[in-house]
Amino acid sequence: MSYNTHYNMGSGSRTARTFEFGRTHVVRPKGKHQATIVWLHGLSDNGSSASQLLESLPLPNIKWICPTAPTRPVTLLGGFPCTAWFDAGELSEDGSDDWEALDASAAHIANLLSTEPADVKVGIGGFSMGAAMALYSATCYALGRYGNGNPYPVNLRAIIGLSGWLPGGRSLRSKIQSSHEAARRAAALPILLCHGTGDDAVLYKYGEKSAQSLSSAGFHHLAFKSYEGLGHYTVPAEMDEICHWLTPKLALEGTRPRRN
Repeated sequence: MSYNTHYNMGSGSRTARTFEFGRTHVVRPKGKHQATIVWLHGLSDNGSSASQLLESLPLPNIKWICPTAPTRPVTLLGGFPCTAWFDAGELSEDGSDDWEALDASAAHIANLLSTEPADVKVGIGGFSMGAAMALYSATCYALGRYGNGNPYPVNLRAIIGLSGWLPGGRSLRSKIQSSHEAARRAAALPILLCHGTGDDAVLYKYGEKSAQSLSSAGFHHLAFKSYEGLGHYTVPAEMDEICHWLTPKLALEGTRPRRN
């Protein structure tokens, strides 16, 4: 199953940017449908390769939705156009962020989840830039709104980020701690971050700093796993970790929910 969507994120007299999202690939649950997770690919990849990675996981109760990012010029690649959830320049917590595209992608992801049945738990995961997008979505969920102020519509239950970073990490703590509701949502949202110490694309220190920023902002339900010598790719040990982590967090079939 695949389809295309585009968003026109303009208002007033400003020139609107249109974001044309690519094909969405869906991996159906092989057992009882208990959870749906949107999985986000990395820079210049697509939803099809993400779906192939997830299809083999021993998680029969999860439906995976794998969208494809818009094709756009990317500053990091000298303006070369490729699939990207937002424009990225310098990969660091101090890099300037493309808020308009971050919001458009976050809205696209939330829309994919908003039509899931009420009894199905929903989450977001991703690799590299996809992980950055998952973490940005987590902050929108906690704050109850996108960066542009529009309300965030989905009740997220789990976030996974592999080899990624957190956009807007510097101002996050003050935003979340100014709202009791935001602090409550942040504290209750389980997040799993994995990062290789040998990552030369998104440096390990950025992954570590992102985990610290989230933790100090009030995301207390966070696990950060480091993988010695791992570069900018996924390995079976990480996928095993995801399976072991998700099953109790989402109380998937055959497991009892652990009391916190």
